Amino acid sequence: MTLAEALQERADLNRRIQQLQFRLSANAIVQEGEQPAEDPQELLAELEQSVFLLEQLITKINLRNCATLVDGKSLTQMIAEKDCLTLKLEAYRKLSYEASQLAHRTSRTEIKILSTVNVKEIQKTVDRLSKELRLLDNKIQQTNWTTEL
Repeated sequence: MTLAEALQERADLNRRIQQLQFRLSANAIVQEGEQPAEDPQELLAELEQSVFLLEQLITKINLRNCATLVDGKSLTQMIAEKDCLTLKLEAYRKLSYEASQLAHRTSRTEIKILSTVNVKEIQKTVDRLSKELRLLDNKIQQTNWTTEL
């Protein structure tokens, strides 16, 4: 199994756990004299097993990510870099959007609203960070599909 397949399985397990939580809630109480649609004890056993499998899988993925090197960096480092780059990109995108929202005045007596940053330069930074993020993500994805768990 490759890292990419393990990540897909992790996502499936997370969805399964969420569904089990929903089903447990739906069967937690019933009207007196009625039976739940599903046995909560069976659902709890399935939840326990799914969480156990998820823990095992996450451990394997994290250990492999630490041990896999690409261009002198571990996958763990690359993922952290990607997460931080995403945060930075979101902040620059929001700043660019906000700074572009200039109010139009209908008369000279209205307050004039000005941008405090150079929107053109901020947008260039957004474009640069977007490309950097895209290339990094491509490298991570490629590594995930070629690395055995």
